[in-house]
Amino acid sequence: MVSTTGLNGRPALRLVVAPELEPAAPSVTFCSHCGTRPPVSATSANTPGSRVCGSCGLGLLIEAAEGVAPQAGGAFLVLDRALSVCAVSRGAERLLATSEPDVVNRHVSDLLMPADAEEDGAESLSVAVAWAARGDGGIRTTVVRPANTFGIRLTARIAGCGPPRAALLVLE
Repeated sequence: MVSTTGLNGRPALRLVVAPELEPAAPSVTFCSHCGTRPPVSATSANTPGSRVCGSCGLGLLIEAAEGVAPQAGGAFLVLDRALSVCAVSRGAERLLATSEPDVVNRHVSDLLMPADAEEDGAESLSVAVAWAARGDGGIRTTVVRPANTFGIRLTARIAGCGPPRAALLVLE
């Protein structure tokens, strides 16, 4: 309800119509380790089953918007609200010269740094991850570099994923 002035000059209320919601972007399910997308029938809500990937047996099946979800073999990280690494794909292990057991529960800055030394604002790596992990529906793009390497620049697309709610950081 919004307050307006009525015919008699006294305050009056009128009903505010809710805005039309945009249709939800289609989401896809993929493995948090190999990036493989299982057949649609295997992820159906009517089919009880395991959340463990049937292809590699190492990752959990998670969902993200189709426009940001990685391809099989892609390099990506799953991060929580505290900017801690929850999962590292096989492609990211190769790209960042690390292994998942060595970096899980460590801060994202142990793996990636903003490519711009004076990065701030909405394009900030930490801001983008925090917004995505809390469920913001947008896709943000930023440029990063491996924390232990100079001269390499990678484009990172960051969006929400889950369950549980987290941030997906796809390296390109």
